[in-house]
Formats: sequence, structure tokens, C-alpha cells
Amino acid sequence: MTQHTDHRGRPRVVVTGMGLITPCGNNLEASWRAFLEGRSGIGPITRWDCTAFDTKIAGEVKDFDPRQLLGVKEARRNDAFIQYAIVAADQAVAHSQLVINETNAERVGVLMGAGLGGLQTIETNAEIVNTRGPKKINPFFIPMLIVNLAPGQISIRTGAKGPNWSPVSACATSAHAIGEAVELIRRGGADAVIAGGSEATITPLGIGGFNAMRALSTRNAEPTKASRPWDKDRDGFVMGEGAGAVVVERLEFALARGANILGEVAGYGATADAYHVTSPDGEGSRRAMREALDDASVQPVDVDYINAHGTSTAIGDTQELEAIKEVFGSQAEKLAISSTKSMHGHMLGAAGAVETIISIQSLIHGKIAPTINLDRPDEGCDLDLTPHKSKALDVHVAVSNSFGFGGTNVCLVLKRYGE
Repeated sequence: MTQHTDHRGRPRVVVTGMGLITPCGNNLEASWRAFLEGRSGIGPITRWDCTAFDTKIAGEVKDFDPRQLLGVKEARRNDAFIQYAIVAADQAVAHSQLVINETNAERVGVLMGAGLGGLQTIETNAEIVNTRGPKKINPFFIPMLIVNLAPGQISIRTGAKGPNWSPVSACATSAHAIGEAVELIRRGGADAVIAGGSEATITPLGIGGFNAMRALSTRNAEPTKASRPWDKDRDGFVMGEGAGAVVVERLEFALARGANILGEVAGYGATADAYHVTSPDGEGSRRAMREALDDASVQPVDVDYINAHGTSTAIGDTQELEAIKEVFGSQAEKLAISSTKSMHGHMLGAAGAVETIISIQSLIHGKIAPTINLDRPDEGCDLDLTPHKSKALDVHVAVSNSFGFGGTNVCLVLKRYGE
């Protein structure tokens, strides 16, 4: 008989559906194939003339036609981050085969976040008001830009009537969304939740703002080699865009409807550094990992793989590895670790969900996506960081780390179902 509760007597929470829109592919299968092949989705920015910008590269979503996927009217009324969120959620719900109807709609929630929301919409309408006047502002301007319209539109589209809101915590946003979805189910507030995050900030203000912080890579002549976590020659992160969505369910609910279970979200840890806006303090990330392992009743020796936050910045990369070494002790040398941001770039508010999905794929397929461009590991970067090529590994427990501006940290522990 299946145990429906965890070691603390709480409902177990499982993943039954996943959806991806990334610079490497517009669905789960295409993205995962690209990741295993070590193919970068980063290239020259194509959407505006970026001659004056220091950074001229990014991980753009390609061949995405929202008019075909959503219809002309809905595409026109939604910013790209909402479009990505809707499509990823559609994929996840279809993958889960969850039918939302009048019998369960009030027990299905949507938690979908974004780091910045409709930045392109803001830029476009700011130009309109300055050049053509306020009466020319798009009447859908406000609902196009606010973050909670991502879950709002998903709710309208799917009929999910349960709790509906958006976490916003910079690069930890969608990891928070998944963790809080788990907590919602654990406390009895929902039976199923569509959770994740979306981002579409490859815009003049987005790139220009991060350039002003000197945070982005300027390796413009070699875009596919620009994102290089833990490498001595890294010079900043590369912005990506897209969305990741999962359907998480109370185990008993999933089993009752005959769902195909992909993995279990067993642990969630969330902390703050209380230290600095942009410079991480390893103490906070260490506590997040320890809290997540404790929440999952998992020992460091049980973990096989870590999908690291690994953004390709000197301070962040180093701090994360130091935290992993301290938390995992001697097990750190036995872990497989990789940063898939080397291929899809830093997807900001979408990153945590995308990397959680990649970790679940590792549980299912027994393969680790690589860290590409790791040619010369920096000092102290001496763990197994899966350079260049994917590898086969029997993964029973995976960890996904997400850390954001403001010193916010999330760690999720994912387990192969049935073990």
C-alpha cells in the first residue's frame, strides 16, 4: 500500500506534468534534447538595434508565434511573459492529463511568478505617452504588465478556481512558486497546483539596466561561449527568457485519477541572507539547502545531483560551491553538479522552474545535462561540474538551487517516485 504522507504526516506532493519554453526549444522534449546535446540557445539580439549597448547577445526564445498558440486577440492583449506562461502551463496541464472541471476546479490553484513582469509593455507605452499623448495608451496596458495576470490568465484559460497569486523574488521567483505550491497542498488548501514562472526582459531597458550594473557578459563575438559558470574567463551572466511550469498534486489525488507520476517534491527550504542586495552571502544559501534536506528527511549522502544556480558571475559561482562543500561535506566530491544556464542563459524569474524541470528529467532519464564552456575551472571550482558533455547517472535524489537579488534563497529537493 502506498504511503500517502511523509515523515511528518503531511500529504506527499508529486509532479505529474511539465512544460517548457526556453531559448533552446519551445517544449519539454526539444529543450531537454538540446540540453543533453550541450547546445546553446544564446545568440545575437535580434529585436532591436543594440549597437549602442555593451551587451549585444541574449538567450531569445525562437520561432514562437503567440497568434497561432493563443489566437490573434489574446496574443495582442498579453505581454510576452504572459504568453510564455500560458503556453508552458498549457503544456504542463496536457502532460499531466489533469481535467479541470466543476467537481475539482475549486481545489486547483495557480502560482505563477515573474521577476519583472511586462517590461516591454512598459517601454512601448512610455514611448507612446511621450510622443503621442496619454489618450493613445493601450487600454490593456495595466493587465498586460502586472505579474499576477500570468496566473490570472492561466486560471481563466483552464478554469482553475483555487488560490491564485504570484511570488516575486527576482531569480528565486519560480522556485518559490513551486515550494509554496507544495506548502499549499500540504496544508490542505489545494489538491493540485499549476506552478512556475515566466520572464521576457530582453528589452532595451532590461539589457541596459543590467549593463549599468556591469552584470552581463560582453562576449559579443562568441555568444554561444558567453555563459560559462565557474570558468576563469567568465565576464558576467547572459540574459535568457521563457517559462517553466509544473503540475504538482497531492499524491492521493494523483493516484486516484491514475496520473503518471514523474517525481516527488520532497523538500523546500527558503531563507534570506540579510546581507547585501547583489552580493550573496553563503550563509543564507547554506541554510536553504539544510532546511530543504531536513524538510525532505534526506541526508547529504543520499543526494546524487545538484542543478546549481551557477549564473556565470565570479562572486555567486564561488559562494555557491563553498556552500555546497560545507553542507555536503565529503559527499560534495561524489556529487554530479551542473549549471544549465551555460546553455539557456539566466532566465531570471523563470530560472527556478526551468531548472527544477531539468532536475526531474534527470530523475526520469538517468542523465545529467552538462555545464558547457567550462574550459578552465576557476580556483576552488574543483568539484564534478559536468563539463562540456552530458553523462549517464542513476539519479535518485536531486537538488535545485535558486538565489535572487536581495539575498533570497530557495532550495528544492526532488526524489524519484516510488523510492
